[in-house]
Amino acid sequence: MTNASVREFKMPDVGEGLTEAEILKWYVQPGDTVTDGQVVCEVETAKAAVELPIPYDGVVRALHFPEGTTVDVGTSIIAVEVAGGAAPAQEEAPAAPAPAAEPERPAEQPAARQPVLVGYGVATSSTRRRPRKQAQDPAAQQAASAVQSELNGHGAAPAAPPAPAAPVAPAAPASSAAPAQRPLAKPPVRKLAKDLGVDLATVTPTGPDGVITRDDVHAAVAAAQAPRQAAPAAQPAAPAAPAPSAAPASYDSVRETRIPVKGVRKATAAAMVGSAFTAPHVTEFVTVDVTRTMKLVEELKQDKEFAGLRVNPLLLIAKALLVAIRRNPDINASWDEAAQEIVVKHYVNLGIAAATPRGLIVPNIKDAHAKTLPELAASLGELVSTAREGRTSPSAMQGGTVTITNVGVFGVDTGTPILNPGESAILAVGAIKLQPWVHKGKVKPRQVTTLALSFDHRLVDGELGSKVLADVAAVLEQPKRLITWA
Repeated sequence: MTNASVREFKMPDVGEGLTEAEILKWYVQPGDTVTDGQVVCEVETAKAAVELPIPYDGVVRALHFPEGTTVDVGTSIIAVEVAGGAAPAQEEAPAAPAPAAEPERPAEQPAARQPVLVGYGVATSSTRRRPRKQAQDPAAQQAASAVQSELNGHGAAPAAPPAPAAPVAPAAPASSAAPAQRPLAKPPVRKLAKDLGVDLATVTPTGPDGVITRDDVHAAVAAAQAPRQAAPAAQPAAPAAPAPSAAPASYDSVRETRIPVKGVRKATAAAMVGSAFTAPHVTEFVTVDVTRTMKLVEELKQDKEFAGLRVNPLLLIAKALLVAIRRNPDINASWDEAAQEIVVKHYVNLGIAAATPRGLIVPNIKDAHAKTLPELAASLGELVSTAREGRTSPSAMQGGTVTITNVGVFGVDTGTPILNPGESAILAVGAIKLQPWVHKGKVKPRQVTTLALSFDHRLVDGELGSKVLADVAAVLEQPKRLITWA
């Protein structure tokens, strides 16, 4: 390719200031031809999985990170060789101050292309660092090269012996330079180093402009552990009995498995802790006969208005909750801590908790209060199928007002659900089972379920919470109230 240059595509901020994303899958490999707008990889943030399109035409030269790697926003993840580049790719971002929000835009395509992702194109100021004044000495460069080779999976065995020598060679200059200059690292990397007990001053940086990355911290931990693991391995080698030393490692690996907490699960954990220790939770329960509701579900399945739609008990439970909110609008509110105000919302964005392979997510149906029953059924079906495919967008999980969680699908009778942050109430629906029930003065087998409503006691008192739960139960017991109360 003549007159070609290499463009570095950086990890964009795909949702509300998130600082990192995990590369789930690469759709291209080095040597593949890509075009403007072509999806090259799928990444997962703390909110959702998102596909990333490339913003220019060219040929893939390198993929900088393998699948499963968590990468900071603003870090280059793929190099693409493009034709007709007037300036070197490495100098293009600093030399083009005008398009600050999209530093990777080619000079021949100024503003024609519209961003296809929220927050696409990280500002250069968020990722550009001032270069270090002093150059690294040859010993430090050799150590950095060995660490990078080990991270890339090349020459792992030969790299192990020189690993302990890395901290010895630069020991004198490191100690003298430590007070003068603070190591460059982003806040998530500093927290990782603190959690692992790693002194950043002893870590060899491999990031752009001498920035310490997550991999550098993990490499420092591995290098520190290498001498300890090598010493016991060398001692049993003399009596020619390597088998006993290998057995404990295998035994321990079977007894415990460590799973990194990241992505959706990490965000969910943080949100639940924040909610549990911020909003004072109160949970109330009611057991109700839903036999008539179950009969209505079977009738609606035969109705031509619901042809091709998903009709199940959750549909009528959702409608019952919407009716209860209409009768008790103060339940649909949020607490504004900064202003010390209760914000009553005159719309309902109905959240539905969904268990996915990546963790629990709560997408919501926008303006659910204004939908007819067939429209609500269509929205529920689309929400569930999108969540199962892992395609729920970050916007679909924002702005919820109340939530339903259906624990009954797992055979669970009831529970005490935790509020979704920023919401005032969450309704848990238990399993619907045939149980002995007093009906018209006689004990008969009836379809029975238990509902649990958790609410924020700062803005919902016991009377209001009880009325809402009682209204939901009343509608499910006598579905004709969907008409008389609407």
